[in-house]
Amino acid sequence: MRLSSIAKSLALMALLALSAAASAQKSTLLVYTALETDQLKAYQEGFNKGNPDIEIKWVRDSTGVITAKLLAEKANPQADAVMGVAASSLALLDMQGMLIPYAPLNLDGIMSQYRDKKKVPAWFGMDVWGATVCFNTVEAQKKGLPKPESWKDMTKPIYKGQIVMPNPASSGTGFFDVTAWLTLWGDDNGKGGGWKYMDALHENIAQYTHSGSKPCNMAASGEYVMGISFEYRGNTNKAKGAPIDLIFPKEGLGWDLEAFAIHKGTKNLAAAQKLADWASSKDAMMLYGKNFAITAQPGLAPPLANVPKDYEARLVKMDFVKTAQSRERVLAEWTRRYNSKSEKR
Repeated sequence: MRLSSIAKSLALMALLALSAAASAQKSTLLVYTALETDQLKAYQEGFNKGNPDIEIKWVRDSTGVITAKLLAEKANPQADAVMGVAASSLALLDMQGMLIPYAPLNLDGIMSQYRDKKKVPAWFGMDVWGATVCFNTVEAQKKGLPKPESWKDMTKPIYKGQIVMPNPASSGTGFFDVTAWLTLWGDDNGKGGGWKYMDALHENIAQYTHSGSKPCNMAASGEYVMGISFEYRGNTNKAKGAPIDLIFPKEGLGWDLEAFAIHKGTKNLAAAQKLADWASSKDAMMLYGKNFAITAQPGLAPPLANVPKDYEARLVKMDFVKTAQSRERVLAEWTRRYNSKSEKR
């Protein structure tokens, strides 16, 4: 009996030792992200199919909040990688010397316009997310409001108090809207036509939210007639039965890339590179394509039911470096003019 007990004890100790060794070999990556919460599980499971020894811990918030957090931590970096954050933000971090250049295994498959231009890129794109307006047809009919076709239509006095949009200082969606309007109609350091457009639109804005999804959710629930948002949230809400039409204003659409970068200061470089390899892979792109109409590798996104086939052709021209360079000035000007209508945190 004693020998049997000793044998059982030794076997248990051996199992515990093996478990401890396996646990010790498992890497943990701290990944800062602005990905939608309802996307994270599928992406993590996709990565872990080939990398079961790497655990991901997500720090998730809106793009502007994550960008500010990363900049605030520059002297004491915490993140190992940044995934699903706007390329315009990653270009800014690159200018600050905060990223580790890396050419992932699948870099050659990524279209040149959707990655950092350097030979060994500091960041690469995952998918495009772009502007749409969620328009509640039921509420509009009750109020006798016609469906607008353009950005400029949305400045008509009949829409006063009926529109919500994201705050560009906290939301990447809001920031690419502002960037697009300045691209379409001019910046001129606060004096251009883009600012005149936003002055007029501001008259009709009920609230600036701190989330790119929230305006579409508010329109979907009937709280407001229109929410300036992005195509993933609009397509998802409509597919769930919300009484909304998706409007893609004819002048052109703001957009950005959900992008990936390895953060300088990581102590888990090999694991971060494995995540980069997966994030640039065909398997990952096919997962992104379930949510977005355009992936950084071409031809992998099936058509989305409520997104026009010529969606990519409607996107305004985007210079990520120039956008990063002007970001602080543009946000300061926007805040000075319009922040009085931002929702309270």
